[in-house]
Amino acid sequence: MVGTVPDAAPQERVVEIRGLTKFFGDVVAVRDLSFTVVPGRVTGFLGPNGAGKTTTLRILLGLVRATRGTATIGGRRYVDLASPQTTVGALLEASSFHPGRTARDSLRVAAHPARVSDDRIDELLALVDLTPAAHRRVGEFSLGMRQRLGLAQALLGDPGVLILDEPANGLDPEGIAWLRGFLRSLAAEARTILISSHVLSEVQQIVHDVVIIARGQLVRSGPLEELSGSGSVRALTPDAVRLVAALTTAGVEVRAPRPEEVLARGTTPAVVGHVAFTAGVELHGLGPAEGDLETIFLRLVAGAETAARPDGAGPVSPPAPPEVTP
Repeated sequence: MVGTVPDAAPQERVVEIRGLTKFFGDVVAVRDLSFTVVPGRVTGFLGPNGAGKTTTLRILLGLVRATRGTATIGGRRYVDLASPQTTVGALLEASSFHPGRTARDSLRVAAHPARVSDDRIDELLALVDLTPAAHRRVGEFSLGMRQRLGLAQALLGDPGVLILDEPANGLDPEGIAWLRGFLRSLAAEARTILISSHVLSEVQQIVHDVVIIARGQLVRSGPLEELSGSGSVRALTPDAVRLVAALTTAGVEVRAPRPEEVLARGTTPAVVGHVAFTAGVELHGLGPAEGDLETIFLRLVAGAETAARPDGAGPVSPPAPPEVTP
C-alpha cells in the first residue's frame, strides 16, 4: 500500500475532458475531445504518434492553454486546485531531473512546496526499488531508473489522481511486470490512474478502460473487454510466415505480431485451422483472440484515418480561432 488516499468524495478524483480543442497556428492538435476517467480503474490513453495525447495531458496539468473546451480534475482546472501536489501526481518527462543531484535530493527539492517529510521520501525510494541508488547522481541513472524516480516524485503528496505519460518507457521486462502490479494496486486504493502508452501488449495487461484517439479526435472509449472485436483468431505456429502467406491467399486479413504468433481478423478458428491443414502448417495453438488490444487499436485507428481522408488527400485544417485565456 502506497499510503492513505486523502479523504475526499470520489467525484473529486474524476478527470473530465469536455470539448477540448487546441490549435498550434494552423495545426489542429486536439479537436472537440471528450472523455471521463474514474477512480478505482487504470485507464489507457492510446493513439499513434502525433495523435494529441501529450498535448491533452499538458492541458490537463495546466502547462498548455486550451483553445476551447475544459480539462478538469474533480471539477476544477489544475491551476484552481487548492493543493495540487496532494491532489494529482504527474510523470511527463523522466529526464527533467537535474543530473548533478542525487535521487534523494531530487525528491527533497520536489517535496519542499508540499512540506513532505524525509521519511516519506525514504518510503517512496524503497517503494520504487531505488534505495540502493538513493545517493547516486541522477545523471548516472538509466532511463528505466529515471522512470522509477519520476513515479516516486509523482507520489510525493500521496495524490488521489495520477497522470503518467509513457511510464513503461525504458523499463526492462522485470520492471514492466513490477509496474503492472504497482499501478493495479494504486487503482485498488480508489485512485484515478490515467496512463498514455504505445506499448499496447503491456497496456492490455494493466488497464481496465481505454481511450483511443487519432488525429486529435476520439475514436473509441470504454472498458477494455467491451472493445474486443469479434471474428479475431490467434494461432500459434513455428511456421508463421507460411501460415500468413496461406491465409492471405485465402483472402483473410492477417498479421504476425510475434515470430510464432499469427492474428487473423474477420474469420473463425475453423477456417484458420482448415487453411493451415491444407498448407501443411503445424499449429501449436488456435482460438479466439477477441482481447488482442493491438488488433483492435490498429483497426480503429485505420478506420479513423480513412474517414479523415475521404478523397485520399487528407483533412484540411480550418483557420485557428482566437486563443481563449483560462
